[in-house]
Amino acid sequence: MLRCYIYTYTSIFLTTFASKNRQMDIQLFIPCYIDQLYPQTAFNTIKVLEKAGCNVHYNPKQTCCGQPAFNSGYWKEASDLAEKFLTDFNADMPVVSPSGSCTSYIIHHYGKVLSGKTELIRQHESMKSSIYELSDFLINALKIENLGAEFPHKVTYHDSCSALREYGIKEQPRRLLKQVKGLELIEMTESETCCGFGGTFAVKNNFISGAMAEKKVRNALETGAEYIISTEASCLMNINGYCNKQNLPIKGIHLADVLASGL
Repeated sequence: MLRCYIYTYTSIFLTTFASKNRQMDIQLFIPCYIDQLYPQTAFNTIKVLEKAGCNVHYNPKQTCCGQPAFNSGYWKEASDLAEKFLTDFNADMPVVSPSGSCTSYIIHHYGKVLSGKTELIRQHESMKSSIYELSDFLINALKIENLGAEFPHKVTYHDSCSALREYGIKEQPRRLLKQVKGLELIEMTESETCCGFGGTFAVKNNFISGAMAEKKVRNALETGAEYIISTEASCLMNINGYCNKQNLPIKGIHLADVLASGL
């Protein structure tokens, strides 16, 4: 359902926020967690990209990138999904996604699950250099830091494990946040420590995962922040689950939602 809405939204509002002096055609990839649980983040990603001057192309046939299957050991299923991704997207224009985790998986692990499929590996090699996480794309491809967003709140930032250690996102989100009007960014202790999600880890080891989420949120609360920002909807789901259960005065929010605020 969301994919149909995004397709319609993109078609109608394609040029609403586009800058006249900067145009770039891009393909939008929306990960499963955002598609199913945080649809507004998907719409806000479109809003941000169009504000940055992009013409956003959304293929409603897209599905999961295959990371959950890969991490659970189902490489045959992961291979099938990798093949579908390479069918749904192409190397003619950049692919941008509001997830460093999914983006990093596609870049670094498709070669493993597609082993022996020569043509698909060649296709992946020609595409992977043009696949970006949202903040990296804004900072390093478009050279944009200030989108004109307004978010008058104290916030802190959570470095997702995959986004930080595999994709390499660190300063990009922070540079964007520092340009948001009214926003005060306060670094928390151990911002790079895992929140406890880890995919099926949170299910198979729920007590350990809960303890890790508690520590992450406690560190965030000590900053006086109202929001914990991340590039990963999966981390935010785990963080918000703990915050809601404990009725805490803080919540997780995606970077795209902050950057779209006030636009």
